Amino acid sequence: MSRIGKRPVELPSGVTASVSGQTVEVKGPKGTRSFTATDDVTIAVEDNAVSVTPRGSSKRARQQWGMSRTMVANLVTGVTQGFKRELEIQGVGYRAQMQGNVLKLNLGYSHDVNFEVPQGVSVTTPKQTEIIVEGIDQQQVGQVAANIREWRGPEPYKGKGIRYKGEFIFRKEGKKK
Repeated sequence: MSRIGKRPVELPSGVTASVSGQTVEVKGPKGTRSFTATDDVTIAVEDNAVSVTPRGSSKRARQQWGMSRTMVANLVTGVTQGFKRELEIQGVGYRAQMQGNVLKLNLGYSHDVNFEVPQGVSVTTPKQTEIIVEGIDQQQVGQVAANIREWRGPEPYKGKGIRYKGEFIFRKEGKKK
């Protein structure tokens, strides 16, 4: 039995969910999101909550049960609170700034890196060494943050680069004579 799948997803006030076939559509104050589940699970809306149940006891049905419930919960969280990833930049001269829809990164290369921010995600830079990625789609927010971090990942000797806020970088000792 899936401990995650057994719990129904509560719908807060101001959020509505509708099911048509295997597709769940959730509308909230921040927007609309939808998810299409596999045929291994049944999704139903009852008593202001969305419940997911497996169609059988096969291994795949049990796997899809917990995953589908989590996906529906992420839709509800996205349209109510949204998702946020914070990045911090470390290194002398490394900085970031927003110019319209383009994130300009100065990361020690001979040129500035211009990162085009995709639709559905907002990027802000409260300080030159902080980047905040926000949106209603958890997967897209995480992917944009990973793409930004990819330009200059944190290196283990001096710790320079772009890292997630609170990320621990295992530091290595340099050469000795």
